Amino acid sequence: MSQATLHQRIVSDVEANILSGRWRPGHRLPFEVDLAGQYACSRMTVNKALNVLARTGLIERRRKSGSFVAKPHSQSAVLEIRDIRADVVALGLEYGFELLLRNKRRASLEDKARLGADNVAMVLELEVCHLAQGKPFCCEQRIIALDTVPDAESESFAKIAPGPWLIERVPWSSAQHVIRAVGADARLAAVLRLKEGEPCLCVERKTMLEGSPVTHVRLVWPADRHELVAQFEPAANP
Repeated sequence: MSQATLHQRIVSDVEANILSGRWRPGHRLPFEVDLAGQYACSRMTVNKALNVLARTGLIERRRKSGSFVAKPHSQSAVLEIRDIRADVVALGLEYGFELLLRNKRRASLEDKARLGADNVAMVLELEVCHLAQGKPFCCEQRIIALDTVPDAESESFAKIAPGPWLIERVPWSSAQHVIRAVGADARLAAVLRLKEGEPCLCVERKTMLEGSPVTHVRLVWPADRHELVAQFEPAANP
């Protein structure tokens, strides 16, 4: 078998182990010398294959430590309302979610402040853990204004996450994003399997429909698993 073919085989085999979930994030790959022996090829061929995998973001190469399966890391546009499932699938990982909380209740003062409206009577409170390859990827903490979205009261959200459900069924006319760094409190640490105080990226979004509040959501990722990207064009000269 040619060195080029061996190179592709190593890349394909490692990709298969990662994408199937057999090698989880943080798993250390066999050392170069061991892979060279396994595939009966030179270390240069192995090194080339691992460099390709590192450039695609599937593995991380650490000097003197070896190569490790990378943690899921995604990016999205700052002003875009995206389905988290799309971000996970774009990484080549299996998506899932767990509904952790579903609670209909009277709107509190904090709810009204989050929604930006004083006339909200009832809200549906939801908490969802989005999963990538079976592991926590993002925590979603959401309230939906039932005055504006009464159909949410009868939706179980057992088979579809709140975000895509709202996108499919409820139009919105304006949205506001607030982006900040936060430390994981006890609840976030438990959901995302972090240590309390670990840094996270938090995006808060409020959407409105012709002046009426639709939803407010807090999306929280471990800081090393997501980034926000903005594209700009130069302003026209006055």
